[in-house]
Amino acid sequence: MATAVLKTTTTQASAADYIAALPEEARRADAAALDALYRKVTGFEPKMWGPSIIGYGSYSYKYESGREGTMCRAGFSPRKGAHTLYAMQIASQCEGRGAELAARLGKHTTGKGCLYIKKLADVDLAVLEQLVAMSWEVMGARYPA
Repeated sequence: MATAVLKTTTTQASAADYIAALPEEARRADAAALDALYRKVTGFEPKMWGPSIIGYGSYSYKYESGREGTMCRAGFSPRKGAHTLYAMQIASQCEGRGAELAARLGKHTTGKGCLYIKKLADVDLAVLEQLVAMSWEVMGARYPA
């Protein structure tokens, strides 16, 4: 049986260069602000994961099927349609404090494992920081180093 090759792994590319090369000024500014927020919350310098994910820290996983890999513990991608924040379902779709924060966040959508924000001006950055911190803590507890 052939082993699947992971597409999303760390690269030697610079996150700062990636952000600086974004074609739209607003997207660059939002990506720089997200980078600063993630650095503050995680204490990690960013690494590029694949061609477009800016990630912080890492965790290893293994599915019941035997498939395993490593992924960033927190991260985002400044995509054209919306900024995609990864591993945010843990905070934004849970009950209690996470749900309360998500309700106060502002204009956003969620999907499988992600939080989507078209522009940072649409959300409360203090609430977003709390959600990122909550997700970071939950991921750390779920996947200890």
